[in-house]
Amino acid sequence: MSADQIVVATTAEDARAVDAVKSHHSELAGHIAILSEALLDAAATGKDVDVHRRAMVDFLTGSLLPHATAEERVLYPAAAGRGDAKLLVESMIAVHRLIAALVDRIAKEPDPVRAAAAAHALRVVFDLHLVDENDRILPLVAADPDVSLAGILEGMHELLGGDAQPEHDGHVCACGERDEPSPVLDVREIPHAIRHATVFGAFDAVPERGTLLLVAPHDPIPLLRQLTDRVDGRLGVDYEERGPEAWRVRLTRIPDTTSA
Repeated sequence: MSADQIVVATTAEDARAVDAVKSHHSELAGHIAILSEALLDAAATGKDVDVHRRAMVDFLTGSLLPHATAEERVLYPAAAGRGDAKLLVESMIAVHRLIAALVDRIAKEPDPVRAAAAAHALRVVFDLHLVDENDRILPLVAADPDVSLAGILEGMHELLGGDAQPEHDGHVCACGERDEPSPVLDVREIPHAIRHATVFGAFDAVPERGTLLLVAPHDPIPLLRQLTDRVDGRLGVDYEERGPEAWRVRLTRIPDTTSA
């Protein structure tokens, strides 16, 4: 099963809850991917390291760690009610502890290169963790007739996204400037099961007239079609490189003139 496949749920409300959680997962993964890439680039150049480190730590402590805490409070207990899922839940909690340790390392490591390495490690761990979340935990809870997934998640913005999401001034690098280099998202490093969803989440963070540089292992035509539909056609596409090892595509968010 992949993150884009259907999860069997006992009710329509639970099916919508699954979609909401997966959507929020994609937002988190997309933000983390861009923030970690920005920190890696800053460490390599020695420019604005503290700015990018602070942006990443703020996002991790303001969004990711509360999300993990909420999962342990309401979602994991529902899954653990299935006897065969107890070890799975224990392993998921162990990954949360690893993620928290990496967040602490990013925040406190005096060496910028090592801090950036910790950020990259967190991104890899979280991407793999999401595969288990989407393909193992959510299906268990959604298919349990004795549990209302929609009910236990009601009002849980940490899990569903929405009002509790922190503001990033429409610019995920948090530098406060519009003329900074575009964030880069190299999907070759992202597990295939969450690749498209991560791109969607990353582009959700791009402001109007802002751009995202996408690096893919092949021509991402199906992805571009999905993204175009997702943003109602307000997508500019400019190929900067067409293989053979990588396709580099600059994606621009076109302003919505209908709401002006």
